[in-house]
Amino acid sequence: MNKLPDTEFSIMKVVWGNDSPITTNLIMQELGNEKGWKTQTVSSLLSRLVKRGFIRSEKSGKERHYHPLISEEEYLKFETNNFIERFHANSFSSLVATLYSGNKLKDRDLDQLEKWLKEQRD
Repeated sequence: MNKLPDTEFSIMKVVWGNDSPITTNLIMQELGNEKGWKTQTVSSLLSRLVKRGFIRSEKSGKERHYHPLISEEEYLKFETNNFIERFHANSFSSLVATLYSGNKLKDRDLDQLEKWLKEQRD
């Protein structure tokens, strides 16, 4: 699996956020107008996602239907693992320390993390 450019990731978020199959028109309604993209741009991005193996396409009448082949969970796991490896040398504690020192973690977050760690040990 490869990292998605931001534009393709935006398309995938719409695909993952809707029931399958999804149409180009629905993607345009949710994303194209917001970003100022034309239908041709969205169609090109969808074609790239098909080639990359993230979605499959089928024609139904005049409309194309798209189905995700990679789940959002799979992709987020891939991205997270890459991020931790690249920026934190595979160190979870380095990631948490960076978040904590940047005041991004609240006491509630630390409590949840502590609970999660205890559950992992059991």
